[in-house]
Amino acid sequence: MSGRALVFSFSPPSPSSPSRRTTHFNHATSTTSSSTSLFPLHLRSCLVFRVTGRRGGGGKVWADVKSEKHAHESSSLHEDVALEKKVPGLDDVEELEEVAAAWWQVFPKRWVIVILCFSAFLLCNMDRVNMSIAILPMSAEYNWSPSTVGLIQSSFFWGYLLTQIAGGVWADKVGGKQVLGFGVVWWSVATILTPVAAKLGLPFLLVARALMGIGEGVAMPAMNNILSKWVPVAERSRSLALVYSGMYLGSVTGLAFSPFLIHQFGWPSVFYSFGSLGTVWFSVWLSKAHSSPLEDPELRPEEKKLIPTNSFSKEPLKEIPWGLILSKAPVWALIVSHFCHNWGTFILLTWMPTYYNQVLKFNLTESGLFCVLPWFTMALSANLGGWIADTLVSKGVSVTTVRKIMQTVGFLGPAFFLTQLSHIHSPVMAVLCMTCSQGTDAFSQSGLYSNHQDIAPRYSGILLGLSNTAGVLAGVLGTAATGYILQHGSWDDVFKVSVGLYLVGTVVWNLFSTGERILE
Repeated sequence: MSGRALVFSFSPPSPSSPSRRTTHFNHATSTTSSSTSLFPLHLRSCLVFRVTGRRGGGGKVWADVKSEKHAHESSSLHEDVALEKKVPGLDDVEELEEVAAAWWQVFPKRWVIVILCFSAFLLCNMDRVNMSIAILPMSAEYNWSPSTVGLIQSSFFWGYLLTQIAGGVWADKVGGKQVLGFGVVWWSVATILTPVAAKLGLPFLLVARALMGIGEGVAMPAMNNILSKWVPVAERSRSLALVYSGMYLGSVTGLAFSPFLIHQFGWPSVFYSFGSLGTVWFSVWLSKAHSSPLEDPELRPEEKKLIPTNSFSKEPLKEIPWGLILSKAPVWALIVSHFCHNWGTFILLTWMPTYYNQVLKFNLTESGLFCVLPWFTMALSANLGGWIADTLVSKGVSVTTVRKIMQTVGFLGPAFFLTQLSHIHSPVMAVLCMTCSQGTDAFSQSGLYSNHQDIAPRYSGILLGLSNTAGVLAGVLGTAATGYILQHGSWDDVFKVSVGLYLVGTVVWNLFSTGERILE
């Protein structure tokens, strides 16, 4: 029999097509007159499957779908209205059911992984920023000085600093699923134990916050590991943008809900409720996630073929040329710029509710709500900056020029708006300045945060570990130093230090950075 034309029809044979061979399917009978059909009423149709044979197998099956009403009235129309849907590899009736499968059954598994990573980063920043709100009633209850508050705020970064590079090495060895799952459970438990640690004493609270930092420190390298295996190159920018936006939206969610929970149930409720969400995420992660597509037994065949053929995979490094890496000026431009950038970013992350409360005289609820605006703006402007950067590159602007422009905006924008705060006495204008400062700060995603792949694709993970370690160190020093400065100075002094580092970063970046590859 020729494989040229094999037709299955779910409607009565058309008199105008006497040569067409048809077969009728029904749950109860072999005719289409029965009220019970293989498909629901609104999908009951005339499905014509044309199978085109091909030498060596691998034929194509096409489905023509017509409603029953239209099938009876087609003779009065000039042409049939049909929906053709290509369904690769349907060879029998059993596979025909996939045509009518619910959308969640055919939703790409790689995007399930991306959404779960997004959710993990959402929880990550929710659990991180809740202390910046809860610290206000906690410090009043335990009579903490500004220096003590700064010490507590910075203790998170003690653990976070330790696991940047180690988390990447661990993920490469055992897989991103295990490492990210461990990180979420670890920091969730540490979050839940925070109120208990605070009641036991300051040393216990510092340890609990440091342990939480250890859990969150492995999240970013583990996420990079798992997405590098799951996401094709053509979809990688979109997936990373979504995952990183989870961090900004996590800050929004944490800052928005913390004041409400504290007002209704007391400050310990923030840590109990946010920390418990990690257990819910982990149960879904265990059942749905796999470190690579090859480990997923439920992955659909067409998606399994898509991912390996389009994704970039590299062999694990056997030897790291540390001397060569550290001898390059653009590498040090990344490290120094990351430090300067994160000093200001982490101060805004951890100290802004206190600033709103002490300087602008907002109450606890207002402080949390107004802190939402800058982070929500960052989520929007980061994507805007990425679109601008890609557009410039597509129009022929060199990558080096684009990276320098975007990062210069990411430095000078926040510096300008912070300098205006000392001249502003209106709370509304102060909030607007903070929002604009954070919005321009997010352009750094298209500057230094994109530069690791530019200058050394093979060592981009190591470069990220190096520069982010410097960035975390800035968080440790900057957060603690802010408490010391406030005890002996003013908020103007805090902002002057940040502005000074932004200017240093601008000079270093424009002198020594490049968008060209410097390491093979």
